[in-house]
Amino acid sequence: MTNIELSDKASPPDDDIVVDVRDVQYGVDSRLIFQGLSLKVRRGQITAIMGPSGTGKTTLLRLITAQSYPSSGQVVVLGQDIEDLGGSGIYAMRKRMGMLFQNGALLTDMDVFENVAFPVREHTDLPEPLIRRLVLTKLQAVGLRGAADLMPAELSGGMARRVALARAIVMDPEILIYDEPFVGLDPISLGMILRLIQKMNEALGITSIVVSHDVQQLATIAHESYLLSGGKVVAAGSPQELAQSREEVVHQFMTGAAEGPVPFHYPAPDYATQLMAEAP
Repeated sequence: MTNIELSDKASPPDDDIVVDVRDVQYGVDSRLIFQGLSLKVRRGQITAIMGPSGTGKTTLLRLITAQSYPSSGQVVVLGQDIEDLGGSGIYAMRKRMGMLFQNGALLTDMDVFENVAFPVREHTDLPEPLIRRLVLTKLQAVGLRGAADLMPAELSGGMARRVALARAIVMDPEILIYDEPFVGLDPISLGMILRLIQKMNEALGITSIVVSHDVQQLATIAHESYLLSGGKVVAAGSPQELAQSREEVVHQFMTGAAEGPVPFHYPAPDYATQLMAEAP
């Protein structure tokens, strides 16, 4: 399979690339997850990483944040190869990133204000009045300044995700990573998160990486989309370009078709033979 070619537009320069994944091979035990994965994330854009379940989308985030390392190939983030970074280098790089976890990951014994203030207290020596202004500013940005004294248990799912977003941006990161930000949200909360992702990207100049399988929602905000399958990128382009693709795997994913090259069943021995075999 070949990647979708972008339209006849001239290729943008490479000096605005903040994440560059180059021919990465990566596996866990005997299972190969990536086989020659390559993609680029450009400064100031919203880049969508899509693909069927089990294609390694979250694993890719682990590589970008230096929680894992490729068997071969390179992962270059903010101009630095992650394999060349020691502990202090990785720590410094991660301080330039924000992360919105799939479940929000709020600290349950802290109120909303302290959840958002937590990274500031951990990484800076700012005086308390400045921390207060900073936290309230970020809560205002996500529409939850009035919820500063609430505990996580008092929040709805959408509110918790917005608090987590405020915490992710409180240190003014250069790269903001969203891991499945739309899961479990009602339509109103979903619309709010979509608008916030777009607004944060435009207003703050943040480079956003959004990992999701929600094709329709990503199509409304992404500048560039990558579709992963079989350990590599099988399509790249704008969401509209992917939607028009005639590649079978791309068409199946973009339309949600049950039949196609992406199997529903995980590889397994012959069904009848396994049923009739004696238990070990």
